[in-house]
Amino acid sequence: MAPERGADPRKIIHVDMDAYYASVEQRDNPELRGKPLAVGGAAARGVVAAASYEARAFGVRSAMPSVTAKRKCPELIFVPPRFDVYRAVSAQIRDVFAEHTDLIEPLSLDEAYLDVTQNRLNIASASTIAELIRAKILEVTGLTASAGISYNKFLAKMASDQNKPNGQFVITPRHGPAFVETLPVKKFHGVGPATAAKMEGLGIETGADLRDKSLPFLQQHFGKAGLWYYQIARAIDERAVEPDRPRKSIGAEDTFASDIVDLDASIAELKPLVAKVWGYCEDKGIRGRTVTLKVKFADFQQITRSRTVALPIEYSDFEELAGDLLRSVFPLRKGIRLLGITLSSLGDVPLPDQRQLRFEL
Repeated sequence: MAPERGADPRKIIHVDMDAYYASVEQRDNPELRGKPLAVGGAAARGVVAAASYEARAFGVRSAMPSVTAKRKCPELIFVPPRFDVYRAVSAQIRDVFAEHTDLIEPLSLDEAYLDVTQNRLNIASASTIAELIRAKILEVTGLTASAGISYNKFLAKMASDQNKPNGQFVITPRHGPAFVETLPVKKFHGVGPATAAKMEGLGIETGADLRDKSLPFLQQHFGKAGLWYYQIARAIDERAVEPDRPRKSIGAEDTFASDIVDLDASIAELKPLVAKVWGYCEDKGIRGRTVTLKVKFADFQQITRSRTVALPIEYSDFEELAGDLLRSVFPLRKGIRLLGITLSSLGDVPLPDQRQLRFEL
């Protein structure tokens, strides 16, 4: 949160590895270095899990269909993901964090928040700590990391994107409100393309525009999220760094520029969402038993369909079950505006002899 006058601000670092999966692959295979690389499947229905900076220069992004990525970059090299390796390297990175603080909140294998207000080495400067962490990560893993340093999580997250790759950026309490004021809302963490488009329609393009809107106005148009937008427009974020916070569910959704009425097109849009959710599951080494589909129609009516199975599911079953839930809403009477998929009833990856290969519907 923005510190009160006379109060000491918190010192939060957001560490984000640079093109993590792709960088690990380039580290381990010198022939891939300097080349456009995508981690993921090259098949017609494959999805990009991660892209190297060389590939990003062509517009290749994570969650993009592989055929689209190949069209954007014909020289793109696909390699299959190795999540066991990514998890092992992530554990090394976590050990580096633990040299400085116990207050570590992992967001995925490649990024985390750290509260270093009080730290093990009694270093006053959070910027110095970030430099030490980035140098040690490079020494231990051979990989580069970027860092954002600020007095709350929202600004630390925004700061870590400023000097990527292999850089860091500080947003002080004095400069926090001004930084937010000039930032386009479409770059705010937590503001997706659909919300950014809605804000633009309301005359909100920058942090300053957002700050000019009253709390009742934002709540009217954005519901419960209105308070969050009201606060971050003023550089306020009261969330604490929460070590090992358990997650109750993992989800992803997308709002479409044009309504979808065709089943095949709907399935095609659902697949990247399933892949995104599954990527997080692999990151965390967890599985789930409940799949929930969310559908919002052109008239903003919203429905959900859910199915729970006895044992944790694997990727092929997750994709199949999500598709079956979507098929259950067809034929349509109106177009689909938004699709979302959520996996819940989460737990650690079961032992091999406990895994359910198939399930009955």
